[in-house]
This record gives sequence, structure tokens and C-alpha cells, in this order.
Amino acid sequence: MRRALLAITGLAASTTALVVLKGTPGTSQAAPDRPVAEAPVVPGGSAAPDPTPGGVTPTAGPGASVKPSAKAGASRTPGARTSSTTRATTAAPRTTTSAPKATTRTVTGPVVSYKYGSLQVRITLSGSRIVDATGLGMPLDGQSGLRSDDVQARYSGSSGEVVAKQSANLSTVSGATYTSTAYKQSLQAALDKA
Repeated sequence: MRRALLAITGLAASTTALVVLKGTPGTSQAAPDRPVAEAPVVPGGSAAPDPTPGGVTPTAGPGASVKPSAKAGASRTPGARTSSTTRATTAAPRTTTSAPKATTRTVTGPVVSYKYGSLQVRITLSGSRIVDATGLGMPLDGQSGLRSDDVQARYSGSSGEVVAKQSANLSTVSGATYTSTAYKQSLQAALDKA
């Protein structure tokens, strides 16, 4: 019998404490929206006796819902302002989803030796897209230089075939087969690294 009485008393005390702590505005939760002139409700007490604009007085206690009741004899006077309420608003944090900024990086392929010399290709990527390509260390003079110029003109630059096709699957430059093949090999290795 004593145990049951102690258990019931403990349960009642903890429930009351929970209601009082959770029901008190300003402790850990925001006060509910109410008219500006309304006095706060004190747990275990009542609302302040001042009437609210519009003649409505809320009645509330711990665990009870707020129900407005009209006051007897309340009337509006001509020219009096109608009740205005101010609501405390908390702006929700605004989450913006912007496109991730593409990082620009350069990747250089290995040096590839071929019949007329050696070359390597350097590509510039923005994100995963190729935006520029260039051949490095290509022969500059004689027939080899002319072939290198033809390959550079077709493949390299921001408007070259590498950027247009976004791959190493390039058409061979006529008269510069060895240079074209070496360029594609170095380009493919650079793409594999990227």
C-alpha cells in the first residue's frame, strides 16, 4: 500500500514539474502568438486583469487549451482602432543551393617519343570538362615543325578538336600521322589521370 502511494505521489509530482517547466513561456520555448496588450499567463496563476483589445480574455492553466471568451458589455467606440496583433516571427535559415563552383586544374600527359621527336599534352579542365589543350615540346623547325603546327592548329586551344570532342578520339591530321598519334597517346594518358 505504501509503495503504491509513493509511486502515485512521485508520478504526480514529476508530471506537475514537467507541465510547469514546459508550460512557462520564455524558459526554453518561444511564447505563443498573442495580442500585444495581453499579459502573459503565469503557471498556477491567471492572466492579468487588463482587457485585451477587442474584448476577448483568454483563460488558461497548465495543461488546458486557450479558449477566448467574449466579455459581457464590451463594445467598440467609434474612431477606436481595431485590435492589432504583433506576431513574433523567426526567419527560418535560408538555404540556397547554388551550383558548385567548378575548379580549374591542369593535367599533363607523359612525354611520348615518336619518329620526329617527342611531345606531351597539357589539358585544362573546369570540373570534368576540358576547356583547353596544348602540345608541349613539339619540334619547331623543318618539316617536323610544320607538322607540329598543323597538329597544334587542329587539336589545341579552347576551340580545338580536343575541346569540341571532349575525348582523345580525334581525327588524324593529314601528312602528320606520327605527330597526331603521339599527341593522342599523351592526351589519353592525361585524360586517364584527370
